Amino acid sequence: QLEEAIQDAAARLLLPSIERDVRRTLSEKSDGHAIQVFATNLRALLGQPPLAGHTVLGIDPGYRSGSKVAVVDPTGKLLDTGTIYPHAPQKKWAEAIETLEEMVNRHHVSLVTIGNGTASRETEKLVAELTRDAPAVKYLIVSEAGASVYSASALARKEFPDLDVSIRGAVSIARRAQDPLAELVKIDPKSIGVGMYQHDVNQGDLNHALDGVVESVVNQVGVDLNTASPALLTRVAGVGPKLAANIVAHRDHSGVFKSRKELNKVSGLGPKAYEQSAGFMRIRNGSNPLDESAIHPESYPIAEAILGRAGLQPASAIEERIPALEALTAKSSLEDLAAELNCGLPTLKDILEQLVRPGRDPRVDTPAPILRSDVLKVDDLAAGMSLHGTVRNVVDFGAFVDIGLKQDGLLHKSKIPFGTVLKVGDILEVEILKIEAERGRISLGWVKK
Repeated sequence: QLEEAIQDAAARLLLPSIERDVRRTLSEKSDGHAIQVFATNLRALLGQPPLAGHTVLGIDPGYRSGSKVAVVDPTGKLLDTGTIYPHAPQKKWAEAIETLEEMVNRHHVSLVTIGNGTASRETEKLVAELTRDAPAVKYLIVSEAGASVYSASALARKEFPDLDVSIRGAVSIARRAQDPLAELVKIDPKSIGVGMYQHDVNQGDLNHALDGVVESVVNQVGVDLNTASPALLTRVAGVGPKLAANIVAHRDHSGVFKSRKELNKVSGLGPKAYEQSAGFMRIRNGSNPLDESAIHPESYPIAEAILGRAGLQPASAIEERIPALEALTAKSSLEDLAAELNCGLPTLKDILEQLVRPGRDPRVDTPAPILRSDVLKVDDLAAGMSLHGTVRNVVDFGAFVDIGLKQDGLLHKSKIPFGTVLKVGDILEVEILKIEAERGRISLGWVKK
């Protein structure tokens, strides 16, 4: 009886319970890893450098319903929209070229962005033909992941109430090159598509991790208080959706902010919210030059004292500041200077960095996207050929690299040097190892520097 009871308890209760515990532990571990991969890729994607100063023509490619076109100026303001039908079934290729040429010339477009979805490579051929006769115009294929989610969102309806849903997608594709961060914060991070197994993991943990990444990047980069959208302001520490809407409403009603102090006039923004958020807000050409930097208003007296000791004013030009501050730090050690000013050494270092490079965007340290002027076909490739490509996604078994074709090439982890950490947006020189055109696969190798 005792042996039978033991056998029954083990088979029916104990062993299944152990199996469930082990499975749950392994699932939690794999979920955590998948979430970490997604978060790392998302941070790199949001940290890609903006292509400032371009008037951009964005194309959302399509077949039967046509390719939607939108032109935005360097600030992201919508200038023009249209629809072209270069592909089947209409095949109005020449007419599409003519329409694009007219838009490029009328608005002085310098960059064309193409969504990487359906008909993207066919549209790339169209744009390549256009840019051959316009050397000042380059093109870039951008990920359109999440563009359809944004176009149908309440935010897009509020931003462009009179635009068709598909045209809103073209606007998003155009703006993604100008400032990826400002545009991608409008989209649910899960829809951006740089992770793996994101629909299979714990959704609560995933949302928490991705929201943390977005807020971290936004606060690291900072936001321009006079141009930031409500979606971008919402991600600033201490500011939620309601406060963001109040800030934009105040800006629309009273005009641009001249100083950070004016934030205190915004309805609902109290002293605590001001203390949390002010250091992440930037004001260009405001009444106080320090408002352009990442220095918190609480540290302005320290910054002004440092400038005073160097014989400078807050409005002093950068060319004057650099030698004067270098002379000051050469004459007195940072530890002594921190003690004299009654502030911490890390705070002093951060303030000195900002005084030398106020309002510097940390994204400028990352490589800019590769701009192209002609199309590349699989037939143009051969084993042993070297190309420059952009890392589109990093997963456990390697990295997918955009080398200018419809399908990304795979750089297997066995080909990546030990200790090398790749990020989304990295520019690499890779070698074509193997081409399987019928399966749409391209194997890549690492080119030694």
